[in-house]
Amino acid sequence: MAVSGGRQRVASLLPYVVKTLRKESLTPANQTLPSLRRMFSLYDQINIIDNVPEDQLRFEGYSDTGFTINKIKYEGSLLIVENKIMSWAPKRFSDINAESLSIFKILRPVPEILILGCGRHIEPVNPELPKFLRSIGMKLEAIDSRNAASTYNILNEEGRMVAAALLPFGVSS
Repeated sequence: MAVSGGRQRVASLLPYVVKTLRKESLTPANQTLPSLRRMFSLYDQINIIDNVPEDQLRFEGYSDTGFTINKIKYEGSLLIVENKIMSWAPKRFSDINAESLSIFKILRPVPEILILGCGRHIEPVNPELPKFLRSIGMKLEAIDSRNAASTYNILNEEGRMVAAALLPFGVSS
């Protein structure tokens, strides 16, 4: 009997929740990325990644022109390797090629995966790019920049050897 009453109450609140969610602005300028640490703390009541060093890079937000990493705003395209942030030359997706990622020819140890943030939308990658990365022992994951930042956070917090090359979210083909 109590379960039935609870369901009715939840069902009666549903239109209010939907109306409230529709009112909230979802512009990229005010979007923050989900925190894996917060998610575990709230839902599982345990934090399995408490030992993440404070100097480890974490994407905290994004805008049309750049990213916020460890409370610092960076404008433009970024290349992140070995927990170091570098400005990256490509301004458009068509600028991304083996030459723009040539640092990986000399970098040791080679990261196991490159997360490629394509901007606002996922773009088809030139077949030469995965071929180049495979030749040096890396895998490629090409996704939109918002999800690329979140994926980088998760893999980095797991202690994986990961690199990220991201165009700002506002870039579209």
